[in-house]
Amino acid sequence: MPVKQLQIGVTGQGFYDFTAQAQAVVRELQVYEGLCSLFIQHTSASLIIQENADPAVQHDLQNWMNRLVPEKDPCYTHTAEGADDMPAHIKCALTATSLAIPILNGRLALGTWQGIYLWEHRRQHARRSVLLHLSQG
Repeated sequence: MPVKQLQIGVTGQGFYDFTAQAQAVVRELQVYEGLCSLFIQHTSASLIIQENADPAVQHDLQNWMNRLVPEKDPCYTHTAEGADDMPAHIKCALTATSLAIPILNGRLALGTWQGIYLWEHRRQHARRSVLLHLSQG
């Protein structure tokens, strides 16, 4: 199966739900059973499967992560790209750059309250690339 690339526009730190875009690729490629592998091609954003019903969950995760990895920590030496850059790299290292989701009956086998999110760790606007590889099973 071919690899598909999704472009996801971000406007700063936070969660960007792209579940519908990923599901559209599954439909387009007509995979009935198999595996969807996702990979983000960046070192300052990550992928996460998280609750898609209550936005407070994402808000709390964002606040917790920002408290865990603060900006302007004096131990950072990589500072040329802004105060949010090194913390973004650390946040990416603590989370995931790839996911694998089973495909059953032509749909991503996500739970009732699960969505696929790009978790942007920088404050700037950007276009992020996520690769999807689907395999028939």
